[in-house]
Amino acid sequence: MVFNAIVLVGLTGWILKVVTARPPDAPSGYRPAIPGASPVTPASAGQVPTKADILALSGAHFGLSAPQVPWSRSEIEGIAAQAGVRPTLLQFFVKWNQEFRPQSVTASYQQGAIPIISWEPWDGVKRGENQPAYALSKIINGSFDPYITRFATSVREQRWPVAIRFAHEMNGHWYPWSERRSGNRKGQFVQAWRHVHDVFRKVGATNVVWIWSPNIIRPLPNISLKDLYPGDAYVDWAGMVGYAVHEQTAAAVFEPTLRKLRQFTKRAVLITETGVQNGAFKARWITDFFRWLARRPDVAGFIWFEFSRQQGGTEDWRFTATPESTKAFREGAAATRLASAPTSPTRP
Repeated sequence: MVFNAIVLVGLTGWILKVVTARPPDAPSGYRPAIPGASPVTPASAGQVPTKADILALSGAHFGLSAPQVPWSRSEIEGIAAQAGVRPTLLQFFVKWNQEFRPQSVTASYQQGAIPIISWEPWDGVKRGENQPAYALSKIINGSFDPYITRFATSVREQRWPVAIRFAHEMNGHWYPWSERRSGNRKGQFVQAWRHVHDVFRKVGATNVVWIWSPNIIRPLPNISLKDLYPGDAYVDWAGMVGYAVHEQTAAAVFEPTLRKLRQFTKRAVLITETGVQNGAFKARWITDFFRWLARRPDVAGFIWFEFSRQQGGTEDWRFTATPESTKAFREGAAATRLASAPTSPTRP
């Protein structure tokens, strides 16, 4: 792994996702400069990979979501040092009252990772679980088309591949885009997803990897994932969010949902958020997670939700929370065939 090169990384994965923690809003005030970076856009830095290049790469990706991702190089490098490996995916959150920032793509690629935008159609957690201003019907009828078009055009213009995890955990009831919130109706999630996707296609933003990412079925066994799936023509990676709360093994967390996904799609799966709460079994679960991952070649990797309670997690999900869990993660990562990535011919 080359620490100081720009890495063109990809997700050839399959998405698993379980939620017991509500992701916090993306940081709004913290925008530090990246040491050593020149003021260029991603598209000016070396040979630009294509979406196909990203999807063609293989291996188990280590992804990271942390409070100051992708802006803080020191935070990312500090976590990477404890993990013994650098993340090749960086995930962060963008609400629908925020515009696309090409600087976030620059920051991600300069740190050797592909950006994953969790794009959330709401005003943020403080507005609650019902936000009729962002009802799915308004997305479907074109009310948000000016915003979506601006976002898509900016994504296209900066040229580098960007993964978008749109309206994640849609099978839950804790976000306004749930079909049980905001006056939404059954069938509207798929319509809204396809509409957003079609706007991107219309403006020529073909450099987007689309991630459909429900919550694991543990708290929602009677919600049909198939009815919420837009179809393979609209999704590049399927997946899930999954956290270990009481489960002693990774299989107990992920396998029930993975079996459901395989009933209607063979798209690659990426675990888009995961972690394990503190307790006597934390380190053991992490060890088991890497062993389970090695047995699942259809799972292309994971994104660790490196947040404590103070940083916005409902639990302390960090693998760095204790010396034992840090050691377990480091040893598991070292024993796993993690994805490597070709470096850019030049560095910005």
